[in-house]
Amino acid sequence: MMNIKAFTLVSAVEWELLMGDKERVNIECVECCGRDLYVGTNDCFVYHFLLEERPVPAGPATFTATKQLHRHLGFKKPVSELRAASALNRLLVLCDNSISLVHMLNLEPVPSGARIKGAVTFALNENPVTGDPFCVEVCIISVKRRTIQMFLVYEDRVQIVKEVSTSEQPLAVAVDGHFLCLALTTQYIIHNYSTGVSQDLFPYCSEERPPIVKRIGRQEFLLAGPGGLGMFATVAGISQRAPVHWSENVIGAAVSFPYVIALDNEFITVHSMLDQQQKQTLPFKEGHILQDFEGRVIVATSKGVYILVPLPLEKQIQDLLASRRVEEALVLAKGARRNIPKEKFQVMYRRILQQAGFIQFAQLQFLEAKELFRSGQLDVRELISLYPFLLPTSSSFTRSHPPLHEYADLNQLTQGDQEKMAKCKRFLMSYLNEVRSTEVANGYKEDIDTALLKLYAEADHDSLLDLLVTENFCLLTDSAAWLEKHKKYFALGLLYRYNNQDAAAVQLWVNIVNGDVQDSTRSDLYEYIVDFLTYCLDKELVWAYADWVLQKSEEVGVQVFTKRPLDEQQKNSFNPDDVIKCLKKYPKALVKYLEHLVIDKRLQKEEYHTNLAVLYLEEVLQQRASASGEGAEATETQAKLRRLLQKSDLYRVHFLIERLQGAGLPMESAILHGKLGEHEKALHILVHELRDFAAAENYCLWCSEGRDPPHRQRLFHTLLAIYLRAGPAANELAVAAMDLLNHHATEFDAAQVLQMLPDTWSVQLLCPFLTGAVRGSVHARRTMQVALGLAKSENLIYTYDKMKLKGSSILLSDKKLCQICQNPFCEPVFVRYPNGGLVHTHCAASRRTNPSSSSPGTRT
Repeated sequence: MMNIKAFTLVSAVEWELLMGDKERVNIECVECCGRDLYVGTNDCFVYHFLLEERPVPAGPATFTATKQLHRHLGFKKPVSELRAASALNRLLVLCDNSISLVHMLNLEPVPSGARIKGAVTFALNENPVTGDPFCVEVCIISVKRRTIQMFLVYEDRVQIVKEVSTSEQPLAVAVDGHFLCLALTTQYIIHNYSTGVSQDLFPYCSEERPPIVKRIGRQEFLLAGPGGLGMFATVAGISQRAPVHWSENVIGAAVSFPYVIALDNEFITVHSMLDQQQKQTLPFKEGHILQDFEGRVIVATSKGVYILVPLPLEKQIQDLLASRRVEEALVLAKGARRNIPKEKFQVMYRRILQQAGFIQFAQLQFLEAKELFRSGQLDVRELISLYPFLLPTSSSFTRSHPPLHEYADLNQLTQGDQEKMAKCKRFLMSYLNEVRSTEVANGYKEDIDTALLKLYAEADHDSLLDLLVTENFCLLTDSAAWLEKHKKYFALGLLYRYNNQDAAAVQLWVNIVNGDVQDSTRSDLYEYIVDFLTYCLDKELVWAYADWVLQKSEEVGVQVFTKRPLDEQQKNSFNPDDVIKCLKKYPKALVKYLEHLVIDKRLQKEEYHTNLAVLYLEEVLQQRASASGEGAEATETQAKLRRLLQKSDLYRVHFLIERLQGAGLPMESAILHGKLGEHEKALHILVHELRDFAAAENYCLWCSEGRDPPHRQRLFHTLLAIYLRAGPAANELAVAAMDLLNHHATEFDAAQVLQMLPDTWSVQLLCPFLTGAVRGSVHARRTMQVALGLAKSENLIYTYDKMKLKGSSILLSDKKLCQICQNPFCEPVFVRYPNGGLVHTHCAASRRTNPSSSSPGTRT
């Protein structure tokens, strides 16, 4: 694992300042409380220094120690431990198994001489349970075997409050509230001295190396575990952090979040509590003291005192980012949350995420970069600005300062590698497409969409058209120049269209179709233009290009008039007469448009119907006269003509009859004669000129549609009479007459037909007709009988109801009120309704003349 510089070791107290020329005097313990530094020596002296910290702008802070005084405690043993109780202004000194109370400033013992005797080691309870601010809770390991004692220490007295026995001899102790964390001879335990409950943590062999028990936070301890592990344990007996792996020869440990610092005979090692990795190693020989005091970490040899000065976390994070150690930087940044105010942390953390994102981006780790950019709420223009010419020229964006990365542009980042550059562009396309509809884009959607358009155009990407036909904020000037540069003329037309410059868009598309500019985006661009003009609301624009689309294709071009939206047609935006005038030069288009008016819109105007019929007729005559003889097409046009002549009643019949004279179109002539009511003449044409008996029968059917049955019967009788007239084709007509009778028996009056038929016809030939006639007659008679029976039944029911009503008496008094006018009856004349309601006769009469008036029911 690569090292980072988390701490710098600086000297605090030099040997000369401490001991002068006393070579045999060694430092045994230290204590620091604010600016006050205390040192205990092996010759029973306590030294008091005042620390002065001096910040250095370009490096770690330096410390100057000023000696205040020193005092001999009156023993011949070393000073084993020092602990400051600032609330009492007392220094607790352990020497010769006795804890003395001395004044923090003059080091004088308290006048009462209060002390705790028989202590091997002690610890202060930094999470006291008494709540008394003028006392300190002290826990000692007693010289009595397997005994722990709890004391309350005041300014000038001490008071024992608890004595606890242990299963093994305790070697080290730390206190938190009612909980003791104890290192016994073979194991660590958590003991609640209030309840007496103990919980084993894990075994440990004290003979191999000394135990370490360190309170590092509320209800949490750091312990030296087996196998060179620094173990974390809570008062609940569980570990909420993974262990750190330090040297097996560790003799001291301290915590300066987010680091655990360990001391062995040769080194100081720094380990992260966040990812459990060793981060720094500092050579430090002959060290034997490592302690942290309110965030300040002090180490000492027997001859000097040193302070580990932490580098600012932001500096550490930036160093990690500079080394491309993104994950470590992010872990450290998250861990720094507890030490930095919330708002400042959020700003700092967002920037770190953005920096990390650019590092991952430079390594082409696009998925990781995207998540970091999103989490860091990156101003996406920072990313766009790496790509030359993507930001609009009107953009006022300037890069963040200090910069988030070290790259001038994409060319420098990829070192000219075209494959890497293409990957970076594909990533930006994807990222911009994702963020353009999110809050990230708020405030600079123009920059994002313009950059996206440029990327799409350069890469010939299909999404270019999707971008332009949906809501977008592409800046017209920049985007138009870029699209023209990359010959995306169809897309440029869409851009003009989106910016309400329809005329420019259509002209550009027309130039593409005409071949003036080259763009193969759409092979059906002509049809697209027609469709665009069809839905265009600008009438002048449609008229401007109407001739162009009709010249290209009459059948397709006419759709700009025939397929307009229904709502626009209802507004009558285009006058049909104007359109017809325009289409005079385009006969095929004119036919299509008249069909639209007559058949689709069903306009009831004689001029349109007559004009369409004439055009059909002219086309039929041209086809018949054509040498190529396109029979199928002529049949289709003739069918259209015949349908129009049959269905429409608005064209000028006489005018068309004149046009048909000598044209050789007998079927059409027959239809026109039928429109004039000249049915016999029409049927004569069909029977004698065309010899089309099926057409004659169909003529009778369509001519009688919507008319009364006698009219249809007259038509069929007329046709039958024509068949029965003697002539050159008497036999053929006789067969047609028999078929007519047998197929349409119900359409004839049988009695009249029998009088018309020749006597020579046999009954066998007429059997189907006669059978149908008799069946029809019987059916009609029975239907009448049924109707008569139903009428009689209904009359009987009404008669019964009437008799029933007449059989009951009606009581009329002056208290009865008319149900219509609510006035009393003045004479014994009234009208009674089926529901029993009584009304005046004049009220009933007025109701009959005014049906909207209220009614109590049907009158009896």
